[in-house]
Amino acid sequence: MNPTPTDPRLPHPPPPLRPEPGGAFGLIIIGDEILSGKRADKHLPKVIELLGARGLSLGWADYVGDSPQRITAALERAFASDNVVFSCGGIGATPDDHTRQCAARALGVDLQLHPQAQALIEERMRDVAREQGQVWDPDRPDNIHRLNMGVFPAGAQIIPNPFNKIPGFSCTGAVGGAVHFVPGFPVMAWPMIEWVLDTHHFGQFRKGHWIEQSVIVFGAMEAALTPLMEAIERDHAPIRVFSLPSVDDPTYGRHIELGVKGSAAEVARAWPALLAGLQPFGLQLGPELVRTV
Repeated sequence: MNPTPTDPRLPHPPPPLRPEPGGAFGLIIIGDEILSGKRADKHLPKVIELLGARGLSLGWADYVGDSPQRITAALERAFASDNVVFSCGGIGATPDDHTRQCAARALGVDLQLHPQAQALIEERMRDVAREQGQVWDPDRPDNIHRLNMGVFPAGAQIIPNPFNKIPGFSCTGAVGGAVHFVPGFPVMAWPMIEWVLDTHHFGQFRKGHWIEQSVIVFGAMEAALTPLMEAIERDHAPIRVFSLPSVDDPTYGRHIELGVKGSAAEVARAWPALLAGLQPFGLQLGPELVRTV
């Protein structure tokens, strides 16, 4: 049986992880194979999708090769923030997997075999041995080596892996940044990220309350509209203004999609001001668009 939030091998209920609502969401993608082009990253669009389905958005993303120094530096920044960060890749037990060690170094703690991770890894090894018609030998060198996949920074919590039971882990820094470590394989990483969001960060969901309202603007230059955008953000904080230019859109051709995004109440106040600010320019305006997440 795959671990679930009510599995006795997991904390029940899982203790809450900082940060509290307000921190940004970040993504760290680790691996030379991504930077060399041997593999195309699929995590960025998927994480954006998973967050968007919950009314959340990605604040930043970092790509890091298999350099222990760079990985440690990226994790130090994450732990020193109040952000919720997902780190994908490098948590295996081969020589090019450095993430577990770098996480411990960034936190200034020791690595240790997590007892729940050990139980899940041993369960997985017994399953594989049974499927292959073999007797599981816990003292076989390769089986002992596999337990390294459960060696996490002291104080880590595990993230269940519904694909093969080999868990990921979560840690928090002294300031409050929470980093959730999952494998690089999408088939494992994505359901694990969903579990983390729905288990630890459901209090931050804003589904149905985040609105983007925009208008298609023809014949404008972004530089000319910048003072208006700055004024809207200044006068209607914390509203955010966005400008998306296009030169060859199949529907609208050359245009700018100009809009505001925020809570429904914030958008309702800022939107009329944006439209009023466009009037002196004498521009042709196209359809108005509203997106709700």
